[in-house]
Amino acid sequence: MTTIKELLTNYAAEFNARLNEFFPISTLPESRVVEAMKYSITNGGKRLRPFLVNETGKLFGQSFEKTLRTAVALECLHTYSLIHDDLPAMDNDDLRRGKPTCHKAFDEATAILAGDGLLTYSFEILSDERTAAPATRNELISLLAQGAGAFSGMVAGQMLDLYVAEHSKENTEHLIKHIEEMKTGRLITFACEAGAVLGQATPAERQKLKEYSRGIGIAFQIADDILDVEGNEAMVGKKLNKDEEQGKATFVSLYGLEKAKQLAKEYIEKAKDALAIFGTSGHTLHQLADYIITRQK
Repeated sequence: MTTIKELLTNYAAEFNARLNEFFPISTLPESRVVEAMKYSITNGGKRLRPFLVNETGKLFGQSFEKTLRTAVALECLHTYSLIHDDLPAMDNDDLRRGKPTCHKAFDEATAILAGDGLLTYSFEILSDERTAAPATRNELISLLAQGAGAFSGMVAGQMLDLYVAEHSKENTEHLIKHIEEMKTGRLITFACEAGAVLGQATPAERQKLKEYSRGIGIAFQIADDILDVEGNEAMVGKKLNKDEEQGKATFVSLYGLEKAKQLAKEYIEKAKDALAIFGTSGHTLHQLADYIITRQK
């Protein structure tokens, strides 16, 4: 039987092979920003979010080809967030996936523009008629905009993360979960819901995928928090122990390692329970849930 790591690796290889189609480089001087965009999005990565778009789409008869553009749009937006997270004004990281971050490989101004470029390009890709039918495109655009935005999406989560780091006495489980839900969870939820939107799933099926996404989203963040404490720096591909140095609110800082690990397992079980509606078709998503808390990077 093919393992989840093999499935992820195979999908990532196929996905990566198609990325070049989306990033043509010209000889014009302004193409430097496209070079920076391409550098960042092709700089490794698990491709977890695109994989989720593909796998949830498959539940409803969607092929790799039919989910590809939505998956690429999502990865563009996710990569923009990583570029900006790494900037000196934010997390100030020199490495991403074992390679120089965008602002180190290019320069800070180019990195900011590369992030801006990827953010806007994600919606350009989604709005293209090749992505899906008009009504489906509109829904995908709306969902991604909300998930990435400043009211209850990723930008809001980043802002709250910065706020809590400066007000550590206010750290509570509620706040940490709220940060995760917006900063990490909303794009994972979009990934799970996008496949259902493309496949015209029923409201009940979409709700169960949202429940699944919440379980794996929290577990994914807890696993990241744990890796920051006890991971292998060479394998993880970035400097570790930065959360504690920056006073960030994490599940580990609130509960300690052992309780955090137990919480991650509980959320994974909740996620898998939500897949019962799909029967054996949800087997790969089951495997993925378990992988999220056993991964080493």
